[in-house]
Amino acid sequence: MRNIIVVLSLFLSFSCFSQELNCDVIVNAQQTGDENLQIYKTLEKQLREFVNNTKWTNRTFAPQERIACSMVINITGQNGDAFQASIQVQSSRPVFGSSFSTPIYYFNDKDFTFRYLEFQNLIFNPNQFESNLISVLAFHIQMILALDADSFAKNGGDLYYKQAQTITNYSQQGNFKGWKIEDGLQSRFALIDNVLSPTFKEYRDVMYKYHREGLDVMSEDAKKGKEQVAAALTQFQAMNSRRPNSFLLRTFFDAKAEEVAQIFSDGPSVNIASVKETLQKVAPMHSSKWQNIKF
Repeated sequence: MRNIIVVLSLFLSFSCFSQELNCDVIVNAQQTGDENLQIYKTLEKQLREFVNNTKWTNRTFAPQERIACSMVINITGQNGDAFQASIQVQSSRPVFGSSFSTPIYYFNDKDFTFRYLEFQNLIFNPNQFESNLISVLAFHIQMILALDADSFAKNGGDLYYKQAQTITNYSQQGNFKGWKIEDGLQSRFALIDNVLSPTFKEYRDVMYKYHREGLDVMSEDAKKGKEQVAAALTQFQAMNSRRPNSFLLRTFFDAKAEEVAQIFSDGPSVNIASVKETLQKVAPMHSSKWQNIKF
């Protein structure tokens, strides 16, 4: 009996240190007018368990290292086992030496249709299309993992971007929107294609420098950290000159605009005029926030 207890303890200990995500999954069906149907509650429970209990990587994560994220699925229509929806995905990571978390990923995916039967098995196959429901969630999870890894190490997300691209390629056979070049400039296809394109090569470098050399330094040297954040953002100028107002820039500043404005409105002074000029050029859609930077 004692040996059994020891084995169980080791198993439970391993389980606690295996999963990568701490994800809040919400299924909102208010727009259907039948939001209290049991199938939506079952779907939410199954997806929460699927996202948080699936082993997505070969790495070992301690409980405090699990990536904080959320997925809000808004069901807009249902016909039998066919669902029309959108999914809003967000993730964040802690900033070294502080109690603050910084947003990393924000994506509002409007092309999300899927089929689902209550209590069906949800299984992720990294090399094979199972369903559009699984593919969409798995794609965004790989992007969460990739961008989080990029924020800690240069090109740290390579493996996860590759898996996101694999998911994109095999999911095209399902004929669901969002996986092909013809699905527009703000699709899942466009996102992974842009991240891996030489046209936007500065993007991943900015993710690393902004977070690891900027935010993570601020607790020990606030001025140096702010200067590194400013230097990282300046790199976007080259990217923007090649492709003005690109999708990647919009996704970055959709997640970061409030934070960037706050960083340069407080703490030790840096060249605010230069920073504001850069921000106005690379992210004009947030010009009202940049105009409010006063320090």
